Amino acid sequence: MSAATEPVRFGLVVFPGSNCDTDAFQAVATFPGATARYLWHKDTGFDDIDAVILPGGFSYGDYLRCGAIARFSPIMDAVRGFAGDGGLVLGICNGFQILAEAGLLPGALIRNTCLTFVCRYVNLRVETTATPFTSACTPGERPRIVVKHNEGNYTADPETLARMKANDQIVLRYVDAAGEPTDAANPNGAVESIAGVCNEGRNVFGMMPHPENSVEDGLAGGTDGRCIFRSMIDHVLAARAAHGAGAGGDASRPAAAAGGAR
Repeated sequence: MSAATEPVRFGLVVFPGSNCDTDAFQAVATFPGATARYLWHKDTGFDDIDAVILPGGFSYGDYLRCGAIARFSPIMDAVRGFAGDGGLVLGICNGFQILAEAGLLPGALIRNTCLTFVCRYVNLRVETTATPFTSACTPGERPRIVVKHNEGNYTADPETLARMKANDQIVLRYVDAAGEPTDAANPNGAVESIAGVCNEGRNVFGMMPHPENSVEDGLAGGTDGRCIFRSMIDHVLAARAAHGAGAGGDASRPAAAAGGAR
């Protein structure tokens, strides 16, 4: 089997307390040509993976802070190395919190301003398609996806926020039905209604909403979350086509600084 026809291989990291790993596994399975396998938190490495997903849940019971203990799991050293080599890493909800705690994404996720757990559908706005996670979306697209969290309030200091804006790292915002970021549309008080951000290399992405719950027709969640997974798959396939199986190195591993396949 050539690199171009091999399935895109997702690795789903499972921590004690993860509860959306099966949902993410099923979401990947809805895409022909993509496969997924679980990665245990005590693993010290992984092979033959094109993209990593840190799913939602309550890793280690959310003790100390959400993601604060999970960042020290043995698997996270491998995730850091994978991201450093340009591999795609997606953190969803608790996964986003873990990536922020691990220093792989800027900012932090703190308690919702309403001081309660929030579970409802929200409207989002795609702020940039120049990432491997949103390249299959359209600029300004407004997916409707569920949030379910207690600490989804994204915050960053003014200097960090200014740098992120300059680098086009704000990927998703909460908006109302008209596409405007308002206080009423913001479910957790996140600064500037930020729902998802990427790193400077654009290969690590965290989002509080759950795209894995919106991938299948006929279900309440709809299919608005498919563009996230479709973007990742397209990016890996484009990287394979660009580098070729005989170009040296891992032909399926995207370059760290690459944007998405448009």
